[in-house]
Amino acid sequence: MSITIVFFVILTFFGMLMAVSYFTSKNVTSETFFTGNRTSPWYLVAFAMIGTTISGVTFISVPGEVGNSGWTYLQFLLGNFVGYWIVALVLVPLYYKLQLVSIYTYLDQRFGVRSYKTGSFFFLVSQTIGASFRMYLVAGVLQIAFFDAVGIPFWATVMFTIFMIWVYTFRAGIKTVVWTDSLQTLFILGSVGLTIVIISSQLNMSMGEMVKSIEQHPYSDMFDWDWRSKTNFFKQFFAGLGIVIVMNGLDQNMMQKSLTCKNRKDAQKNIYWFSFAFIIANLLFLCLGVMLYIFAQQKGIALPTKTDDLFPMLALQHFGLITGILFLLGIVSAAYSSADSALTALTTAFCIDFLNVDPKNPDSKPKRFKVHIAFSILMFLVILLFWFINNDSVVTAVFKVAGYTYGPLLGLFAFGILTKKQIHDRYVPILGLLSPVITYIININSEAWFGGYKFGFELLLLNGLIMFTGLLILTKKSNHDKNNTTLPRA
Repeated sequence: MSITIVFFVILTFFGMLMAVSYFTSKNVTSETFFTGNRTSPWYLVAFAMIGTTISGVTFISVPGEVGNSGWTYLQFLLGNFVGYWIVALVLVPLYYKLQLVSIYTYLDQRFGVRSYKTGSFFFLVSQTIGASFRMYLVAGVLQIAFFDAVGIPFWATVMFTIFMIWVYTFRAGIKTVVWTDSLQTLFILGSVGLTIVIISSQLNMSMGEMVKSIEQHPYSDMFDWDWRSKTNFFKQFFAGLGIVIVMNGLDQNMMQKSLTCKNRKDAQKNIYWFSFAFIIANLLFLCLGVMLYIFAQQKGIALPTKTDDLFPMLALQHFGLITGILFLLGIVSAAYSSADSALTALTTAFCIDFLNVDPKNPDSKPKRFKVHIAFSILMFLVILLFWFINNDSVVTAVFKVAGYTYGPLLGLFAFGILTKKQIHDRYVPILGLLSPVITYIININSEAWFGGYKFGFELLLLNGLIMFTGLLILTKKSNHDKNNTTLPRA
C-alpha cells in the first residue's frame, strides 16, 4: 500500500476525531469530563460500547483464532450475553441509586476505605497494563504500515498515538469518548462487513453460497463438550458470564459510559440492546475468520505461523487497495475506541478514589488535567517497556497477569451484594494480593492435581471465589451492618 495513501487515511481519521472533539467540547463544565452531564442518548452509548469492547487485539485475533478453535468462541459470547443482562438488572440500579461517579465508591460505603482503595487500585493496574498492551500491538501495525517507511522510530509512533488520544479527550472526557467511540464503531463494523463482501466477490461467491460455505466449513463448529478441554461449553459459558460481570460491570472503563445516560432505565435499555448488537458484531468477526481461511486455501496461500498474522497479511498483501484501507481504518478505530475510554476511566478513578476530587467543583480542573497527562505518560512508558522486552510470550504473559487482578474485584462486589456481613477492612489489601497468587499456583498445577483439567477463561471465577472465601474468613463476629447498602429493585 502506498505510503501517501496510508498517511491520508490516518490524517483523515484523526481529523474526524478532532472535529467530534471540537463540537462535543462546547459549553463543558467540570463535571462533563466525569459524567458527560448524564445527557447521553442510550442508543448512542449502546453503539459506542461495541467499539470499546472490540479492541485491536480482538480485531486481529478473533478471525485468526477460528483456525485453532473454530466457532467455540461463540460459547463464551453466549455467557457474555447473560452477563450483560445481570449487569443491567443488578449493578446498574445500584450505581444509579448511589449516584456514583467512580463505581468503586460503593466499596467504601459497604466495607470501608481500605476495601475501596484496594478495588480501585486493582482496576488502575489492570486497565493500565491492558490498555497499554492493546495500544502496543496496534502501534506495531502502524509502524510496519507507515512509520518505518518514513524513518520514524517506534517510540515516536507511540508518543503520537497517545498524544492524539490526550488531545481529543482532555477537555470533555467521557462526553467526547461516547461520540468518538460511536464513529469508531462505525469504522470497525464497516471494515469487517465490507471485507467479507470483497472476499466473497474475489472468490465469485454469491451471498447464499458464502453463507452455505461458512455454515458447512469445519471451522464453524461451535460446541465442545470435552470436560478437560479449555474450550468446553460450560467452561466457556460461565467464564464469559463472569468476565462480563467483572470486566464490564465492575470496570470503570465500561460502566462510565452507561452512567452518562439520563437515568437508570435508559442505562439498562442501553445494555439490553448492546448485548444483542455485541453478539452480531462478533458473529461478523467469526464469519470473516472462516472466509479468510477459505480464501487462503483456494488461492494456495501459505498460512502464517501465528494466526494473529493471518488477517493483516491477507488484507495488506492479497485483497487489494480498498481492503487494505478498510483494515487500516478498522484496526486503528478498534485500538482508539478502547484506549480513549481507558485513559478517561483511569483519570476518573484516580481523581475520585485517591485525590477525592469533587466532579462539580470547577477548581478541580487543574488537578484532573495533571492526572490525565500523568496517565498518558504512564501508558507511553509501559508500551515502551513492552517494546524493550521484545518477547511476545513475555508481553502476553504480563497481559494475562493483569487479568488476575480482576478476581479480587469480583469477590469484593459479590460479597458486598450477596451478603450483609461486615468484614475486618484493614486486612482486605493483603487478601487482595493473596487471591491472585493462590489462583496462579492452582492454575499451573491444575493438570497434575485435577486429573488433566485445564483452566481457561473460568480462572477468573476461581479467583473471585478465593477472594469471596477469604472475605468470609475476615467477617466480623458481630454482623451488625452500620453502613448497610441494600440492593435496589431493578
